[in-house]
Order: sequence, then structure tokens, then C-alpha cells
Amino acid sequence: MPLLEVDRVSHAYGRQAVVTDLSFNLEQGEIACLLGSSGCGKTTMLRLIAGFEAPSAGSIRLNGTTIASEKTQVPAETRRIGMVFQDYALFPHLSIAANIGFGLRQKSALAKRQRVDEMLDLIGLTDHGERYPHELSGGQQQRVALARALAPQPHLLLLDEPFSNLDVELRERLSLEVRDILKRAGMAAILVTHDQNEAFAVADMVGIMREGRIEQWDTPYNLYHRPATRHVADFIGQGVFLPGEVMSQKVVEVELGRLDSDVPMECRISCNQCERDCRLDVLLRPDDVIHDDNSEVKAEVIAKAFRGAEFLYTLRLGSGAQVLSLVPSHHNHAIGERIGIRLAVDHVITFQQGR
Repeated sequence: MPLLEVDRVSHAYGRQAVVTDLSFNLEQGEIACLLGSSGCGKTTMLRLIAGFEAPSAGSIRLNGTTIASEKTQVPAETRRIGMVFQDYALFPHLSIAANIGFGLRQKSALAKRQRVDEMLDLIGLTDHGERYPHELSGGQQQRVALARALAPQPHLLLLDEPFSNLDVELRERLSLEVRDILKRAGMAAILVTHDQNEAFAVADMVGIMREGRIEQWDTPYNLYHRPATRHVADFIGQGVFLPGEVMSQKVVEVELGRLDSDVPMECRISCNQCERDCRLDVLLRPDDVIHDDNSEVKAEVIAKAFRGAEFLYTLRLGSGAQVLSLVPSHHNHAIGERIGIRLAVDHVITFQQGR
């Protein structure tokens, strides 16, 4: 039985639908993420699970017990669901130890102290218990907020844009630390973010949300390499679509050459079967386009972004179409220069043209 079951949940503010017929499951110890742009409904879904909002349809079950439906609304404070907020919400007048132990008022002094010590050790701040929030860095404060939410041993932890107040470098490092802490604690969690790097670093499963629905619930690897919809393909990673022509059930041709697919192409509505002359759009990621001085296929460099170890080149093909290519930074080509390229595509991703 899943730890959390979200079954066809809908929610609206007045006539404005925010979440529509949304479903997913979360297993014990699993970390999931609701990922999407602003206004897609991801934070509202988190609030429905937490108990801050009530669904207008569908149900939410935790450990097999219905905690929210049209007829049932278990109070938020009795759901045993922890919450980590965007602004940490630490009490500035309490020590770090007191902040972590704030939700342990029902425990004896000894049990409370032992649990706080366990949490300080878990987050790597064993010697910081007597300090105050203003004496810690942003990353340390976020870890304290995490420890405070974990201390009462909730069934589930919810994290609402927990890294948005941090700089990029710290955000990347802390996202890995948070995943490690959650895994060591055996805690199931749901993260809400608009940042796919955070989602991929932290989560086992990711739901791509759009207009209140989940377009695809899958592993980060599958979202990148096997997107179910054009929106997911556009939203995840970088890439461009080139027009292609199906040559057989397992071969499609684009301007840069022929691609062999390990599964039959899906021609969708435009063709009943994958036959010659069926037209598709083929997704090419920057890592699909390889710089090769020996290639006869040339493309013009029209833009470049230095990323330390790599350049991200924007290249114009003979037809005028553009592709992206990640190239080691010792290949420093000038704007306007023509360079050799070839395709190295492991996952051929196609969609019906214009859809």
C-alpha cells in the first residue's frame, strides 16, 4: 500500500480551477517533486496535502486513511505531516536546539534532549545547538528548519520552494545535502519547485505540472530521455525540434542525417502507421549534437555561452534551422565560424508536427 495516495483531486478558487483531476502515489521513503512554472497549481496541491486547503473533488489518503475529500477534512495539526517553508520560519529568540525541539512538547525532558541531539547530528550541526538563527548561514538555517520538521517523526514531509532564497551555488550543494538527510532518515517527502536542477538532484519521482494537471509522473531520467508530451520535452532540459521524415518504422531522417530508433516511431494522428513520407518533429538535445572537425556536415556558430568546462553553442544549419551543441571549452570557436558536427542520439524523441 502506498504511503500517500492522491486520487483525482480537484480544487478551485471561485470559478478558477487550480488543480484538476490530479492523481499520484508516493511510497514510503520515496522523495517526489511537483515541478512546474508559476501558477501551475503545485503549491496549491501541497497545501491540499498539508490540510491548509480542502479539495472540491477526489480524495487524499495517508497510510490508507482518508485525510481529505469532499466530505472529510482531517485538521492539519493531526495529520502528522511536516512542513518546511520557503523562509525557514525559525524563531529568532530561540536557540537552534530549542527551535528543533519546539514540536516535542509532549515528550519528557530526557526524550526531547535525545531527539534534538539526534537531529543535530543528522544535519551535521552537533556543536551549534546553543547558537541562534542569526548566527548561522542560510544553508545552516535551512538544515535547522528541516531538522525541526523531522523531529516529531511525521509520516510525510512537505518542502515548499525550500532553496529559493539561496544563491545558485549554495542551492545546488544544499539540494544534495537535503536528499542525503531525508534518505538517512528514511523520510518520504514531496518537494515543490520551478527549478528542474533542484528537482532532479533531490527527487526519485517528478511530476511535471501544467495548468493544474500532471502531464507526466516519472523518474528524472525518463522525463529527460522519454518525455510523454511535447510540453514535457520543451520544459525539461534544452533542445530544439527539427523536421524529420520517417523512412521506416525504426528510421527517421532529419537535415543532419538518419537516426535509428530502438522503438517504433509514434506518428500519432498524422499517420496510421510509421511509413515513408510521414512527417515528424524530432527533438535534439545539446548533448545529441557532437562537434567533429572531420565531419562533412558544417554549421555556423551564431551564439556561444561559456560554462567553464563547456561552451553551449547555438548553430545555424544550411536550411536556416538552429540546433544547440555542448562542446568542451578548449574548442573556442568564433561567432560566424563554421564547424563540423555530427549526431549521436541514443534516445530518438518524436512528436507530430505542430502539436
